[in-house]
Amino acid sequence: MTEQTTARVLLYSDDRTTREQVRLTLGKRLAADLPELEVFEVATQPVVLQTMDAGGIDLVILDGEAVPSGGMGLCHQLKNEIENCPPVLLLVARVADAWLATWAEADAVTPYPVDPVRLPEQAAELLRARLAAQATA
Repeated sequence: MTEQTTARVLLYSDDRTTREQVRLTLGKRLAADLPELEVFEVATQPVVLQTMDAGGIDLVILDGEAVPSGGMGLCHQLKNEIENCPPVLLLVARVADAWLATWAEADAVTPYPVDPVRLPEQAAELLRARLAAQATA
């Protein structure tokens, strides 16, 4: 078995600035023990679904504040429709939305505006777990 050379991250937000902030915060590599990131930025729900149907995504980051299709509902849809759905990290603007993220079956929640320490740490944890599960499958 060969080691994975890149980790594919799907990043969804209708806001170009939010996508840019997340991408810059993630950088090219989250940690020395993880592969380089290949980030696919998308701005609409149909493209998220098309990308997920194509497969090969290791981590999904969804903007809970996106419009017209918010990340919460999209997360719930992905978790219920995609077999072996990759981990989903939700960006939320309000701490009170944590309960909704639980309903959406998000694997992790991080605050918006983007936290430059917390976001990469959570993404790294989710990615490690995903890649370890794939390696043993």
